[in-house]
Formats: sequence, structure tokens, C-alpha cells
Amino acid sequence: MLNIIPGPDSLYIIGRSASQGFRSGSTAACGIASGTLVHIFAAAFGLSAILATSAMAFTIIKILGCVYLIYMGISMLLSKAGLAVKSSELNQAPLKKVFYQGFITNVLNPKVALFFLAFVPQFIAHDAPNKALSFIVLGLIFNINGMLWCHFLAWSSSSLSRKVKQSTKVSNALNRLAGGLFICFGIKLAFSEQV
Repeated sequence: MLNIIPGPDSLYIIGRSASQGFRSGSTAACGIASGTLVHIFAAAFGLSAILATSAMAFTIIKILGCVYLIYMGISMLLSKAGLAVKSSELNQAPLKKVFYQGFITNVLNPKVALFFLAFVPQFIAHDAPNKALSFIVLGLIFNINGMLWCHFLAWSSSSLSRKVKQSTKVSNALNRLAGGLFICFGIKLAFSEQV
């Protein structure tokens, strides 16, 4: 259930799949999964604890993530042709850029790091001989489940978008909606508090 809660990562996959097809959505999902790996290893080795205890570190990551999400949202709102036009850089980005943007979207979200610190330790026995290894295994299970869900999102979004792309008005409206949602997620992140 935790994997299917919508957020910036899901929205990014849906947007890329709808505008560029399943391959792009799958690449976005792989970028996000790579970002999740950073959070898993950082939390397993205590680096994410800095975000939980240092207000300054949390604020810096939060601001970077907020700015990036709002930038992506504004780019989508200002794109003139929406999903249907292939010349738009945002909508027809190379797969390398799609991967990188997915990675950055995930890594710059301090809530993901805090999630791993707050949620995963509940499932590790206090007397476990190697807590870091247990944390990594549980994190990888979460990431694999997340990849399955993300690829389902990519497939369903790309399938649905083929029907929608024939209407420029509908695809432009969806592009604007996605841009607005990115801005909302950025603003929500800006007002999030350290736990």
C-alpha cells in the first residue's frame, strides 16, 4: 500500500509515459528506483539520521527538492504545445535525461529519507546481528515492489495516452494539470516539517 500512495515520483512516471510512451516511463521508474537506493543505503548506514536531526540539512534538501519540482511544473505549464508536439524538450527528452530527472526527483525529496528512518526499523529485530544488512534487504524489497507498481503506472499511462493524444486540447489540458500538480507537490514539500 505504501508504494501506491501518489506523489511526485508517480506523477513523473505518468507524465513521461503519457508523453513519450512506456519506454520513457520505464526509464523514469528506473531513475526513481536508483534514487530510492541512495535513500536505502544512506538510512542503513546512518546518513539519513542527519536529515532527521539536523534542521539545516533537512531544510537545504527540502528547498532543493521544492525548487526542482516547481521548476518542472512551471516548464510544463509554459510549454506551448503540450503532450502532442514532439519538439518540446520537456515532453521529448532523451532517455538519459528522463532517468536523471527521475533520480533527482526522488533523491531531493527528504520525506523519502525520513520514511525509511521512521518505517523500516519497526521490522528489524532489536537483537539482529547486522541491522544495516537487515535494513538494506527490507529496503530492496520495498524498492522491488515499488518498481512493479511504477512499471504498471508506466504501462497503463502510455496505453491510455495513445487514445488521448489524438486530441490536442485534451493533451494540453493534461500537461497543464500535471504541471500544476508538480507545483502543488513542490509547495507542499516547502511547508513540510522535520519529524
